[in-house]
Amino acid sequence: MGTPEVDSGAVLAAALQRPVCVLGLGLIGGSVLRAATDAGRDAWGASASTTTAEKARADGYDVADDVASAVRRAAETDALVVVAVPLTAIDDVLAVVGREAPECRLTDVTSVKEPVGDAVTRRVPAARFVGGHPMTGTEFSGWDAGSLQLFHDKVWVVATDDDTDLEVWTDVVALALACGATVVPAASDEHDVAVARISHLPHLLAAVLASVGADGGELALALAAGSFADGTRVAATRPELTAAMCEGNRDALLAALDDALGRLGAARGSLASTGGLLASLTAGHDGRASLDAARLDRREVRIDLTGVPAEHLEAMRELGRSGGRIIGWTSEALEAAAPGEE
Repeated sequence: MGTPEVDSGAVLAAALQRPVCVLGLGLIGGSVLRAATDAGRDAWGASASTTTAEKARADGYDVADDVASAVRRAAETDALVVVAVPLTAIDDVLAVVGREAPECRLTDVTSVKEPVGDAVTRRVPAARFVGGHPMTGTEFSGWDAGSLQLFHDKVWVVATDDDTDLEVWTDVVALALACGATVVPAASDEHDVAVARISHLPHLLAAVLASVGADGGELALALAAGSFADGTRVAATRPELTAAMCEGNRDALLAALDDALGRLGAARGSLASTGGLLASLTAGHDGRASLDAARLDRREVRIDLTGVPAEHLEAMRELGRSGGRIIGWTSEALEAAAPGEE
Protein backbone atom coordinates (compact mmCIF):
# COMPACT_ATOMS: atom_id res chain seq x y z
CA MET A 1 0.00 0.00 0.00
CA GLY A 2 1.39 3.43 -0.93
CA THR A 3 1.82 6.30 1.48
CA PRO A 4 -1.18 8.67 1.32
CA GLU A 5 -0.49 12.08 -0.17
CA VAL A 6 -0.38 14.79 2.49
CA ASP A 7 -0.04 18.53 2.28
CA SER A 8 3.21 18.86 4.20
CA GLY A 9 2.85 22.63 4.43
CA ALA A 10 -0.56 22.31 6.04
CA VAL A 11 0.72 19.63 8.43
CA LEU A 12 3.57 21.85 9.59
CA ALA A 13 1.38 24.95 9.80
CA ALA A 14 -1.04 23.11 12.07
CA ALA A 15 1.78 21.63 14.17
CA LEU A 16 3.33 25.04 14.79
CA GLN A 17 0.05 26.27 16.30
CA ARG A 18 -1.25 23.05 17.86
CA PRO A 19 -2.82 23.59 21.32
CA VAL A 20 -1.10 21.65 24.10
CA CYS A 21 -2.68 19.89 27.08
CA VAL A 22 -0.21 18.78 29.77
CA LEU A 23 -1.33 16.12 32.25
CA GLY A 24 0.94 16.25 35.28
CA LEU A 25 2.68 19.43 36.41
CA GLY A 26 5.84 18.24 38.11
CA LEU A 27 9.37 19.15 37.06
CA ILE A 28 9.02 18.07 33.40
CA GLY A 29 5.30 18.62 32.85
CA GLY A 30 5.37 21.97 34.62
CA SER A 31 8.29 23.05 32.46
CA VAL A 32 6.47 21.94 29.29
CA LEU A 33 3.46 24.06 30.26
CA ARG A 34 5.67 27.05 30.98
CA ALA A 35 7.68 26.69 27.75
CA ALA A 36 4.69 26.02 25.50
CA THR A 37 2.86 29.03 26.91
CA ASP A 38 5.95 31.20 26.50
CA ALA A 39 6.21 30.05 22.87
CA GLY A 40 2.74 31.44 22.20
CA ARG A 41 0.83 28.17 22.22
CA ASP A 42 -2.67 27.83 23.62
CA ALA A 43 -1.58 25.60 26.51
CA TRP A 44 -3.23 24.37 29.67
CA GLY A 45 -2.54 21.70 32.23
CA ALA A 46 -4.00 19.54 34.95
CA SER A 47 -2.71 17.91 38.11
CA ALA A 48 -4.08 15.36 40.52
CA SER A 49 -2.58 17.52 43.27
CA THR A 50 -4.76 20.44 44.36
CA THR A 51 -1.71 22.14 45.86
CA THR A 52 0.20 21.88 42.57
CA ALA A 53 -2.76 23.17 40.57
CA GLU A 54 -3.14 26.15 42.89
CA LYS A 55 0.58 26.99 42.65
CA ALA A 56 0.48 26.85 38.84
CA ARG A 57 -2.61 29.08 38.72
CA ALA A 58 -1.02 31.53 41.14
CA ASP A 59 1.92 31.77 38.72
CA GLY A 60 -0.50 32.73 35.94
CA TYR A 61 -0.90 29.46 34.07
CA ASP A 62 -4.11 27.93 32.72
CA VAL A 63 -4.88 24.87 34.84
CA ALA A 64 -8.10 22.87 34.68
CA ASP A 65 -10.02 21.83 37.76
CA ASP A 66 -9.40 18.14 37.01
CA VAL A 67 -7.74 15.85 34.49
CA ALA A 68 -11.02 14.86 32.82
CA SER A 69 -12.03 18.43 31.99
CA ALA A 70 -8.54 19.17 30.64
CA VAL A 71 -8.76 16.13 28.34
CA ARG A 72 -12.27 17.04 27.17
CA ARG A 73 -10.96 20.45 26.16
CA ALA A 74 -8.15 18.73 24.28
CA ALA A 75 -10.70 16.63 22.37
CA GLU A 76 -12.69 19.74 21.46
CA THR A 77 -9.64 21.64 20.18
CA ASP A 78 -7.66 18.76 18.60
CA ALA A 79 -4.82 19.50 21.02
CA LEU A 80 -1.69 17.46 21.54
CA VAL A 81 -2.07 15.71 24.91
CA VAL A 82 1.21 15.37 26.81
CA VAL A 83 1.26 12.73 29.56
CA ALA A 84 3.78 13.93 32.15
CA VAL A 85 3.30 11.64 35.14
CA PRO A 86 5.54 8.93 36.64
CA LEU A 87 5.37 5.52 34.99
CA THR A 88 3.44 4.14 37.96
CA ALA A 89 0.61 6.62 37.27
CA ILE A 90 0.49 6.18 33.49
CA ASP A 91 -2.35 3.63 33.44
CA ASP A 92 -4.65 5.76 35.59
CA VAL A 93 -4.13 8.87 33.47
CA LEU A 94 -4.51 6.96 30.22
CA ALA A 95 -7.79 5.53 31.49
CA VAL A 96 -9.13 9.09 31.70
CA VAL A 97 -7.78 9.89 28.24
CA GLY A 98 -9.47 6.75 26.90
CA ARG A 99 -12.84 7.87 28.28
CA GLU A 100 -12.68 11.54 27.31
CA ALA A 101 -10.56 11.67 24.12
CA PRO A 102 -10.02 8.14 22.78
CA GLU A 103 -8.74 9.28 19.37
CA CYS A 104 -6.59 12.21 20.51
CA ARG A 105 -3.10 13.18 19.45
CA LEU A 106 -0.97 11.84 22.28
CA THR A 107 2.63 11.94 23.46
CA ASP A 108 4.50 11.54 26.74
CA VAL A 109 7.70 12.65 28.45
CA THR A 110 8.50 9.41 30.28
CA SER A 111 12.02 7.99 30.41
CA VAL A 112 11.05 4.65 28.86
CA LYS A 113 9.20 4.21 25.60
CA GLU A 114 8.15 0.59 25.04
CA PRO A 115 6.28 0.22 28.38
CA VAL A 116 4.39 3.46 27.73
CA GLY A 117 3.55 2.33 24.22
CA ASP A 118 2.21 -0.94 25.62
CA ALA A 119 0.09 0.99 28.13
CA VAL A 120 -1.33 3.19 25.38
CA THR A 121 -2.24 0.09 23.37
CA ARG A 122 -4.11 -1.31 26.37
CA ARG A 123 -5.83 1.86 27.51
CA VAL A 124 -6.22 4.10 24.46
CA PRO A 125 -5.82 1.87 21.39
CA ALA A 126 -7.32 4.42 18.99
CA ALA A 127 -5.09 7.29 20.13
CA ARG A 128 -2.57 8.73 17.68
CA PHE A 129 0.46 8.17 19.90
CA VAL A 130 4.07 9.19 19.34
CA GLY A 131 6.30 8.87 22.37
CA GLY A 132 8.79 11.46 23.54
CA HIS A 133 11.51 11.84 26.16
CA PRO A 134 13.23 15.13 27.02
CA MET A 135 16.75 14.22 28.17
CA THR A 136 16.94 16.76 30.95
CA GLY A 137 15.98 17.23 34.56
CA THR A 138 17.34 17.89 38.01
CA GLU A 139 17.38 16.05 41.31
CA PHE A 140 14.41 18.18 42.38
CA SER A 141 10.74 17.56 41.67
CA GLY A 142 7.38 19.29 41.67
CA TRP A 143 5.98 22.44 40.09
CA ASP A 144 8.41 24.71 41.92
CA ALA A 145 11.37 22.87 40.38
CA GLY A 146 10.27 23.58 36.81
CA SER A 147 11.55 26.39 34.61
CA LEU A 148 11.20 27.96 31.18
CA GLN A 149 14.82 27.09 30.40
CA LEU A 150 14.78 23.41 31.33
CA PHE A 151 14.78 22.21 27.71
CA HIS A 152 17.02 24.85 26.16
CA ASP A 153 19.74 23.18 24.06
CA LYS A 154 18.81 19.78 25.52
CA VAL A 155 17.91 16.64 23.58
CA TRP A 156 14.27 15.61 23.20
CA VAL A 157 13.91 12.07 21.83
CA VAL A 158 10.92 11.56 19.53
CA ALA A 159 9.94 7.94 18.90
CA THR A 160 10.35 7.10 15.22
CA ASP A 161 9.00 3.60 14.68
CA ASP A 162 7.79 1.93 11.49
CA ASP A 163 4.14 2.62 12.35
CA THR A 164 4.73 6.26 13.35
CA ASP A 165 1.88 8.67 12.64
CA LEU A 166 3.77 11.35 10.69
CA GLU A 167 1.31 14.13 11.49
CA VAL A 168 1.60 13.56 15.23
CA TRP A 169 5.36 13.01 14.87
CA THR A 170 5.46 16.51 13.41
CA ASP A 171 3.36 17.81 16.31
CA VAL A 172 5.79 16.37 18.85
CA VAL A 173 8.89 17.61 17.01
CA ALA A 174 7.31 21.08 16.73
CA LEU A 175 6.56 21.15 20.45
CA ALA A 176 10.09 20.07 21.37
CA LEU A 177 11.63 22.74 19.15
CA ALA A 178 9.24 25.38 20.51
CA CYS A 179 10.40 24.50 24.03
CA GLY A 180 14.01 25.17 23.01
CA ALA A 181 15.18 21.57 22.62
CA THR A 182 16.83 19.76 19.74
CA VAL A 183 15.30 16.50 18.53
CA VAL A 184 16.84 13.04 18.22
CA PRO A 185 14.65 10.56 16.30
CA ALA A 186 15.00 7.01 17.64
CA ALA A 187 13.21 3.69 17.62
CA SER A 188 11.46 3.03 20.92
CA ASP A 189 13.35 -0.18 21.69
CA GLU A 190 16.73 1.35 20.82
CA HIS A 191 15.93 4.34 23.02
CA ASP A 192 15.25 2.10 26.01
CA VAL A 193 18.53 0.22 25.58
CA ALA A 194 20.48 3.47 25.27
CA VAL A 195 18.96 5.23 28.29
CA ALA A 196 19.56 2.17 30.44
CA ARG A 197 23.29 2.85 30.03
CA ILE A 198 23.45 6.65 30.18
CA SER A 199 20.55 7.51 32.50
CA HIS A 200 19.16 4.63 34.51
CA LEU A 201 22.46 2.92 35.36
CA PRO A 202 23.96 6.23 36.57
CA HIS A 203 21.05 6.58 39.01
CA LEU A 204 21.82 3.14 40.46
CA LEU A 205 25.55 3.82 40.64
CA ALA A 206 24.90 7.19 42.27
CA ALA A 207 22.75 5.52 44.92
CA VAL A 208 25.47 2.96 45.67
CA LEU A 209 28.21 5.58 45.72
CA ALA A 210 26.22 7.84 48.05
CA SER A 211 25.51 5.03 50.51
CA VAL A 212 29.14 3.85 50.47
CA GLY A 213 30.33 7.38 51.15
CA ALA A 214 27.82 7.93 53.94
CA ASP A 215 28.91 4.71 55.58
CA GLY A 216 32.42 6.16 55.78
CA GLY A 217 31.24 8.36 58.63
CA GLU A 218 31.43 12.05 59.37
CA LEU A 219 35.07 12.40 58.38
CA ALA A 220 34.42 10.94 54.92
CA LEU A 221 31.48 13.26 54.34
CA ALA A 222 33.45 16.26 55.61
CA LEU A 223 36.15 15.51 53.05
CA ALA A 224 33.74 14.86 50.16
CA ALA A 225 34.47 17.23 47.29
CA GLY A 226 33.55 17.68 43.64
CA SER A 227 33.96 14.14 42.38
CA PHE A 228 31.71 12.74 45.12
CA ALA A 229 29.14 15.53 44.74
CA ASP A 230 29.02 15.16 40.95
CA GLY A 231 28.82 11.39 41.11
CA THR A 232 25.98 11.36 43.62
CA ARG A 233 23.88 14.34 42.47
CA VAL A 234 21.01 12.28 41.07
CA ALA A 235 20.86 10.19 44.25
CA ALA A 236 19.00 13.18 45.72
CA THR A 237 16.04 12.37 43.41
CA ARG A 238 12.98 11.03 45.21
CA PRO A 239 13.66 7.27 45.48
CA GLU A 240 10.17 6.26 44.36
CA LEU A 241 10.61 8.18 41.09
CA THR A 242 13.96 6.54 40.41
CA ALA A 243 12.56 3.11 41.27
CA ALA A 244 9.65 3.54 38.84
CA MET A 245 12.02 4.63 36.09
CA CYS A 246 14.50 1.79 36.60
CA GLU A 247 11.95 -0.96 37.11
CA GLY A 248 10.09 0.20 34.02
CA ASN A 249 13.19 -0.55 31.95
CA ARG A 250 14.13 -3.72 33.80
CA ASP A 251 15.50 -5.91 30.98
CA ALA A 252 17.69 -3.25 29.38
CA LEU A 253 18.92 -2.03 32.76
CA LEU A 254 19.80 -5.54 33.90
CA ALA A 255 22.00 -5.96 30.82
CA ALA A 256 23.72 -2.62 31.47
CA LEU A 257 24.15 -3.46 35.16
CA ASP A 258 25.68 -6.84 34.32
CA ASP A 259 28.14 -5.05 32.04
CA ALA A 260 29.02 -2.60 34.84
CA LEU A 261 29.39 -5.35 37.43
CA GLY A 262 31.71 -7.26 35.11
CA ARG A 263 33.91 -4.21 34.68
CA LEU A 264 33.90 -3.50 38.43
CA GLY A 265 34.82 -7.12 39.06
CA ALA A 266 37.72 -6.87 36.64
CA ALA A 267 38.88 -3.65 38.28
CA ARG A 268 38.71 -5.27 41.71
CA GLY A 269 40.69 -8.26 40.52
CA SER A 270 43.37 -6.04 39.05
CA LEU A 271 43.59 -3.92 42.16
CA ALA A 272 43.82 -6.96 44.44
CA SER A 273 46.41 -8.86 42.46
CA THR A 274 48.24 -7.82 39.32
CA GLY A 275 48.23 -4.07 39.63
CA GLY A 276 46.61 -3.80 36.20
CA LEU A 277 44.04 -1.22 37.25
CA LEU A 278 45.27 1.13 34.54
CA ALA A 279 43.32 -0.80 31.90
CA SER A 280 40.00 -0.09 33.61
CA LEU A 281 40.87 3.56 34.17
CA THR A 282 42.04 3.99 30.58
CA ALA A 283 38.80 2.52 29.23
CA GLY A 284 36.86 5.00 31.36
CA HIS A 285 39.05 7.89 30.26
CA ASP A 286 38.52 6.93 26.62
CA GLY A 287 34.77 6.62 27.17
CA ARG A 288 34.60 10.13 28.58
CA ALA A 289 36.68 11.42 25.67
CA SER A 290 34.17 9.84 23.30
CA LEU A 291 31.37 11.75 25.01
CA ASP A 292 33.23 15.03 24.70
CA ALA A 293 34.00 14.35 21.02
CA ALA A 294 30.37 13.48 20.29
CA ARG A 295 29.22 16.77 21.79
CA LEU A 296 31.63 18.70 19.60
CA ASP A 297 31.03 16.76 16.38
CA ARG A 298 27.26 16.32 16.47
CA ARG A 299 25.44 16.65 13.17
CA GLU A 300 22.68 19.26 13.14
CA VAL A 301 20.03 19.28 10.41
CA ARG A 302 16.89 21.12 9.42
CA ILE A 303 14.13 19.06 7.91
CA ASP A 304 11.43 19.44 5.31
CA LEU A 305 8.44 17.20 5.93
CA THR A 306 8.39 16.15 2.31
CA GLY A 307 11.70 14.47 3.11
CA VAL A 308 10.24 12.36 5.94
CA PRO A 309 7.69 10.07 4.28
CA ALA A 310 7.14 6.66 5.86
CA GLU A 311 9.79 5.01 3.68
CA HIS A 312 12.41 7.41 5.05
CA LEU A 313 11.83 6.67 8.72
CA GLU A 314 14.87 4.40 8.81
CA ALA A 315 16.99 7.28 7.55
CA MET A 316 15.66 9.41 10.40
CA ARG A 317 16.54 6.69 12.90
CA GLU A 318 20.00 6.46 11.42
CA LEU A 319 20.38 10.20 11.90
CA GLY A 320 19.74 9.66 15.61
CA ARG A 321 22.02 6.62 15.84
CA SER A 322 24.87 8.60 14.31
CA GLY A 323 24.55 11.41 16.83
CA GLY A 324 22.51 13.73 14.64
CA ARG A 325 19.92 16.20 15.86
CA ILE A 326 17.04 18.07 14.28
CA ILE A 327 17.35 21.78 15.09
CA GLY A 328 14.50 23.17 13.01
CA TRP A 329 12.66 23.27 9.71
CA THR A 330 14.06 24.19 6.31
CA SER A 331 13.14 27.58 4.90
CA GLU A 332 11.17 25.77 2.17
CA ALA A 333 9.11 23.93 4.80
CA LEU A 334 8.38 27.15 6.68
CA GLU A 335 7.47 28.90 3.44
CA ALA A 336 5.03 26.12 2.58
CA ALA A 337 3.53 26.39 6.07
CA ALA A 338 3.12 30.17 5.92
CA PRO A 339 -0.42 31.46 5.36
CA GLY A 340 -1.10 32.42 1.76
CA GLU A 341 -1.64 35.99 0.74
CA GLU A 342 -5.20 37.20 0.23
